[in-house]
Amino acid sequence: MLDDRYAAVIAAASSGDEAAFAEIYRDLHPPLLRYLRTLHWELAEDAASEAWLEVARGVAAFDGPEPAFRSWVFAIARRKLIDRIRYESRRPSASWDDVDDPGPAVRDIAEGVLDDEATVRALELVRTLPKDQAEAVILRVMVGLEPAEIGAVMGRTAGAVRVLVHRGLRRLEKDLRSARGEVT
Repeated sequence: MLDDRYAAVIAAASSGDEAAFAEIYRDLHPPLLRYLRTLHWELAEDAASEAWLEVARGVAAFDGPEPAFRSWVFAIARRKLIDRIRYESRRPSASWDDVDDPGPAVRDIAEGVLDDEATVRALELVRTLPKDQAEAVILRVMVGLEPAEIGAVMGRTAGAVRVLVHRGLRRLEKDLRSARGEVT
């Protein structure tokens, strides 16, 4: 988080300072990409790219504290992912099953973080939750948004978000205990 530098960085990015926008990007992109990948692995990169374009166009008009800015960015990304899912479901797609994926030419920092075995396992567990619970848990635990901010992203009340997070974490706890052979 940018914390005490937030106002200065946002002001600079609003006036077109590329270095300031890059700082915002470096701060928010890894958790944003993890969040989107939890919702839809294949379309996360495209949705994130489209979201950053909209953030770049709209940052000058944004006015508010850092938590509200983070919620705003995540809400944009969520909408872009939903739009991308709708778009992809309406058009026929070619199969890439027979094509070897060479991977990215340059290793992405976010990819390095996701390659960590514990992170991958945690995301696998979270993906077993119902979608709304998984989304709420990712935004609360991995991204660090507050329930009201998550509510703004998901279009729910803070109370509903608290319930989703609570139920999701309880279910994860139960699944982990069960996997370890512990009595629940």
